[in-house]
Amino acid sequence: MTRVACNVAAPIGTFARTRMEGSNEIVQIESRWQVILAVIAVFILLIILPSRVREFSVWVTCALVSALILPMVALSLSTHKRRWLQIEGMATLVFILIAGFALVDNLQFLLFQMVRGQVKLTGLTLLTSSIAVWAMNVLIFSLAYWRIDRGGPEARANQDDTLPDWLFPQEEVPELVPDKWHPSFVDYLFLSFCTATAFSPTDALPLTSRAKALMMLEGIVSLVTIITVLARAINTLGT
Repeated sequence: MTRVACNVAAPIGTFARTRMEGSNEIVQIESRWQVILAVIAVFILLIILPSRVREFSVWVTCALVSALILPMVALSLSTHKRRWLQIEGMATLVFILIAGFALVDNLQFLLFQMVRGQVKLTGLTLLTSSIAVWAMNVLIFSLAYWRIDRGGPEARANQDDTLPDWLFPQEEVPELVPDKWHPSFVDYLFLSFCTATAFSPTDALPLTSRAKALMMLEGIVSLVTIITVLARAINTLGT
């Protein structure tokens, strides 16, 4: 990201225009309220998992989520925007890595118990756990897509000259979209949802190797969850 904002006086749910310290350049801070809702959803999914499946205790999960939400809230309250944007970037990376680890660990635990059966898991436990794992997969990868594409949200909001990781259909018909349109978090959430359900790009096309690698990884997690854990749960409940 080549340019970040330093002064803003607008709520999280709106776009804000501000000036960088020591510069007359006008920049924008992208809305964070949709991202905050996604992070809270991941938190809820992590804590509703059965205790035998859950990787972290509730207080650890709460601390992890708070560490990411606080910088986002601080962007609308503090005058030191540059500092909070840097903290948010690091917090987002840590959150994605730790939540991703918990996701994979939960999935491997379910698979291991299905094969070995040392811990008896009911069909209902398998069903709810598989749905939670699948939903977390969608949300975590949507955060990753939102964070890395074109240098991050502020680079996109300010039309920085960065190469895109995904080509969205709106960019092929600029006359049908608002002026200076750029993808927001909902676009990446939809991209992640389509990848987890169709196992292929149905909306935005990946252009870079890292974009393709992330989509393949998300598709693998989704495929394993659906054809093994979810299918086993439905079969158990039906018998």
